[in-house]
Amino acid sequence: MRVKRANIILFFGYLFLYFPLICIVVYSFNESRFVSTWTRFSWKWYKVLLSNPIILRAAFTSIKVACFSATISVVLATMVAVIFARFRRFRGKALFVGAIAALLVMPEVVMGLSLLTLFAGMSKIFNWSTESGTTTITIAHITLTLSYVTMLIQARLQDLDKSIEEAALDLGASPLKVFFVITLPMISPAIVLGWLLAFALSLDDVVIASFVAGPGATTLPMIVFSSLRFGISPEINALATILMTVLSIGVIISAVLIYKRSELGRNK
Repeated sequence: MRVKRANIILFFGYLFLYFPLICIVVYSFNESRFVSTWTRFSWKWYKVLLSNPIILRAAFTSIKVACFSATISVVLATMVAVIFARFRRFRGKALFVGAIAALLVMPEVVMGLSLLTLFAGMSKIFNWSTESGTTTITIAHITLTLSYVTMLIQARLQDLDKSIEEAALDLGASPLKVFFVITLPMISPAIVLGWLLAFALSLDDVVIASFVAGPGATTLPMIVFSSLRFGISPEINALATILMTVLSIGVIISAVLIYKRSELGRNK
């Protein structure tokens, strides 16, 4: 009885989460322009989407920024997480930890405004051009995602058995070799998940990007947000369907690879 009740609650919970997404997918194949009226099945809006150069250019910009910012964020977050987890005491650690954790609760409006002020000051002091398009957005998204990825990798490092690293050090391996040969493979699932999380946060951001985007760069969420002023278009539904499909495939592939790696580790 309890299992049946739990399954019912779980079903309605998933329905609450995914029913709006299912509606987007269904109405992306609607021939009518009006979202509330279903006429017949059609690929019309996918063809319109793929022939729209503005959306395609914005999608390429968003993917490029998300890939660069996620990669750099993972590298920096891994170094920060190692410092937090392996170096117990050093001067200024509390301030360092607080500065990283503060970004988790910082409103995006405040972060976007502060970064805009920073870039404007840098352009005056160092004569650095902030109109380089995607550069300022990439830096801003690294700042946005760094704290999330750091906490994720740090949690994985704290759960590791340190005796394996200590045994390698006792056998004569250098700390750098221990990190690349032992520690890094063991935390690779957290690194992959951190990269996916940073990629999703960067791809989803519209507030910070609106503050720091140069005139030569417009991200996909900015295009979608601006188009909502004229009503929801089935073209946007088609775009959302493609994004959900691509991201779902990426998450499934990553989950399968992580599962196989964990099973391989257990068998050894």
